[in-house]
Amino acid sequence: MIKTVPVEEAVGMVLCHDMTRIVPGESKGAAFRKGHVVREEDIPALLQMGKAHLFAMSLGADQVHEDEAAERIARAAAGPGLTLSAPSEGRVNLLADPGLLCVDAEALKRINSLQDVVLATMHNATHIASPRAVAGTRVVPLVIGEATLRAVEAICAEAYPVIQVKPLQRFRVGVVTTGSEIYHGRIQDRFGPVLRDKFGHLGSEIAGQRLVSDDPEMTRAAIMTFIDEGVDMVVVTGGMSVDPDDQTPAAIRATGAEVVTYGAPTFPGAMFLLAYLGRVPIAGLPGCVMYYRASIFDLVIPRLLAGERVTRDDIVSLGHGGFCAGCDVCRHPVCPFGK
Repeated sequence: MIKTVPVEEAVGMVLCHDMTRIVPGESKGAAFRKGHVVREEDIPALLQMGKAHLFAMSLGADQVHEDEAAERIARAAAGPGLTLSAPSEGRVNLLADPGLLCVDAEALKRINSLQDVVLATMHNATHIASPRAVAGTRVVPLVIGEATLRAVEAICAEAYPVIQVKPLQRFRVGVVTTGSEIYHGRIQDRFGPVLRDKFGHLGSEIAGQRLVSDDPEMTRAAIMTFIDEGVDMVVVTGGMSVDPDDQTPAAIRATGAEVVTYGAPTFPGAMFLLAYLGRVPIAGLPGCVMYYRASIFDLVIPRLLAGERVTRDDIVSLGHGGFCAGCDVCRHPVCPFGK
């Protein structure tokens, strides 16, 4: 309940509005924010500001202050790879280490369905290249009931972790580059350097690159050689369209790998292929990966490096958001592409 109380009797109570301090000719601003819990040491400053009485709220036995509530929600929702900021004006941010942001969207929806609870995140499967805030939480009122917080904590315990960041593993990647024009030296390969750069930025390394002709058996043999050498992933470039000479999908199938998808509802990246030979992912990369700042590569490869086994349903789900807007300045992954 809100009431007017003498400053000296307000210790432990919650301020119901900002308290402004004015220093003539120097500054004007909030010395104490709405929601601040009055402390004994605040009294001299409040009296000096001319505040003999305050509008304040006392906490009931089953009520929790907004700062503590935000901390409890954040602690309950956060999994590995996350730390919490200090509360600021009732809000706590979840700070991510580099890796792959993973969000249980269904659990998140259940949490936000609770009255007066707010928990917002960046999109699931976003690659976090450097430490940054990826989520924030608060409650709407200055105080909230204990029962609501316990409901949040129960959802988080059931779905743990609601939010986590999986570190990207360091993969050794074999590159098979198809195309008779490259194999016979008629043109120079440009895909290899691009992939070395892309995988390098993700913390992985190219273990080797083999150039092959358009012969599917030659491509199959190159893939199998990398598998025998113990690489963690094989990527195959070139020959991914439906032209008669493009035999890369047939070569990948000939390894005996389980094909997850040939085709992805993304632009750029529609002619993408993903397969698994045992635990080893084999990715057929369309030419757009070489030319575009963001493509199907950036939506799927970080998930593979985080140890996720990508399914056809995961690929199908990329359709909503899979159309790149072609911005003049690319800001991926902080953009709608693939989200």
